[in-house]
Amino acid sequence: MLRFKHSWCLAILLLATGSLYAQTPDKSITLKDLLKQVSQNAPTLLSDSSAVLIREAQARETGYNWLPNLKLNYQVNLGTNNNVGGPYFGFGMVPSNNRGVRDESNTTAVLANLGIAAFDMEIYNFGAYKAQNKVADAEVAVQQRQFETSKYNLQAYTIDNYLQLMRLQEYLTVQMRNIERNQEIRRSIRALAKSGIRAGVDTSIAEAELSKSRLNYIELKNQAEQIRLKLSAISGMPSQAIIADTAAENKLFNQSAESRLFYADTTNHPVIRYYQSLYENSLQREELVKKSYNPKISLQAAAWGRAASLDANNNFTSLRNGWGFQRENYLVGLGITYNLFDLKRRQLKLNTQKITSQYTRTKLNEQKVLLAASATQADANVSTAMERLQEIPKQLKAANAAYRQKFSLYKSGLTDIIELNAALALLYRAEIDFISAKFSYTQALFQKAVTENQVNTVINLLN
Repeated sequence: MLRFKHSWCLAILLLATGSLYAQTPDKSITLKDLLKQVSQNAPTLLSDSSAVLIREAQARETGYNWLPNLKLNYQVNLGTNNNVGGPYFGFGMVPSNNRGVRDESNTTAVLANLGIAAFDMEIYNFGAYKAQNKVADAEVAVQQRQFETSKYNLQAYTIDNYLQLMRLQEYLTVQMRNIERNQEIRRSIRALAKSGIRAGVDTSIAEAELSKSRLNYIELKNQAEQIRLKLSAISGMPSQAIIADTAAENKLFNQSAESRLFYADTTNHPVIRYYQSLYENSLQREELVKKSYNPKISLQAAAWGRAASLDANNNFTSLRNGWGFQRENYLVGLGITYNLFDLKRRQLKLNTQKITSQYTRTKLNEQKVLLAASATQADANVSTAMERLQEIPKQLKAANAAYRQKFSLYKSGLTDIIELNAALALLYRAEIDFISAKFSYTQALFQKAVTENQVNTVINLLN
């Protein structure tokens, strides 16, 4: 847990000075609501969720690998029955002719028909089916973890842009106030110039400063619109409807000052869970390699009937005698199959898979180290940002007092436009620095939350 010194004093200063800049437009959207829109409409998440469905369908498909084969075949054939003796290899489809060898060649046509029902089932393969199902489930887990990681990264991207928009909106408020100050100075100079107290050149200088302020406002407005367009692309909301709630910062500062912060939960971090799933998937693949080359026990059965126009005495009869079934048979068998050379194949493939497992384990450990380092860095960033916030209000208060004094002196003719503009620039810089300090603290706190898997905890502080 982070510990902050002078927390209550800081909270009072922030609330006092922050109220000058924080605005809550009627149509602003909270960060929580924006994240909800992103999770529902982001194109990346929609495609990743479809990928999960594909993996789940593939897992269901793998679960039915045990299904047997039952093939039905019927054929009617017309051809010769003219054999010679001798063995051969049946490469491809070799026509079968089971009559004996005759002394003389005879190319008379024979009509035959054959109907077959063949059953084949791998009833036991020493755990290969189970290993296949476990690998399929692991693939689903990997895809789900990848989806969670994508969602988490998109969440971090949304938060960063929302905070950028919040800062730019506050910049615009300060810039508008700066324009109003320059307009006030210009009005005063014109009145003093008409009375002859001030030279006309002061009016030109004031006009230049006012124009510069307006140009800065236009540039800031463009930057804010670019951020809105980015958020619109991932949330599905119109860009003009995305207005950050700048008052949320004060809620966060107040809650933080009360030390309602969080502990790290890197064990369940989506990135760690993703790499953990990759490692577990690789281990399951090792088991599958071991089981894939085991012997296979199969049950086979067949029933068939046939007829031919060639009779039992090897006489060629009328072709019409080849219709219908003259003989029926069946055959049932139990067999075991094993390829001895699979021993070497299994060894080589298992070695490759083990190297893959070592690699995924190394990546998992690497991510743990990186997260731990990022968490330490995030703590340092939060502490540094808090120290800045403790000092910035003093600068802002002093700069505001200096500007008011210089403006009064200028209207009394006791100082010139150069010193007044310098005081105005100092006040403007102090206001910008104050907004930057608030942004740095908020950004550091959310970076810590992202690193330590506690984003929801910080978001709840804004409610």
